[in-house]
Amino acid sequence: MAGREVMDGQDDRAHAQIEAGTEPGLGDDGIGLIPPSVRRKVARARVGRFASGGQGRLGLVPVCFVLLDDTLYHAIDAKPKRRQASELARVTNVRTNPKAAVLVDHYEEDWRRLWYALFRGRARVVESAGAEHRRAIVALRRKYVQYRVGLPLAGDALVIGLDAEQLTHWQASSAGRRRADHRDSPA
Repeated sequence: MAGREVMDGQDDRAHAQIEAGTEPGLGDDGIGLIPPSVRRKVARARVGRFASGGQGRLGLVPVCFVLLDDTLYHAIDAKPKRRQASELARVTNVRTNPKAAVLVDHYEEDWRRLWYALFRGRARVVESAGAEHRRAIVALRRKYVQYRVGLPLAGDALVIGLDAEQLTHWQASSAGRRRADHRDSPA
């Protein structure tokens, strides 16, 4: 299947910003790393997959997330778990090895509509007493009605933020659709 894959965050400017300790890939508007078309798709997506690794083991879990600027946030909600939030593998992984990724994708039987966005960067536990934490909780509640009604998201829920440093995104080519449309057009 034809498609296109693009890596953002790999240009010289981004590398210079990484070395300088500033926010990599960001322009003056704060959203230089993520193209608007990808940002819109990701904002509409309902689930992502958070990947982390620490102490010799990898973890991959589905998460409800929100994208604010160039950071993806997810919270440890009140769904039943075998451990306390601070003891979950993804949390201990982030604390021992902040390198992590979030994959957001769309699948349907019409493969011309497939796409994905893979965000790589540094993950961190967001301090619960700060404005960033409150902003993430409010945005998650706004996006997911379940966090407002069925399973309320606590104001002090543990939040993990992934600061995107690299983005790889792909979408299926729509060239086949255009050819079909062209053949059906009157001469």
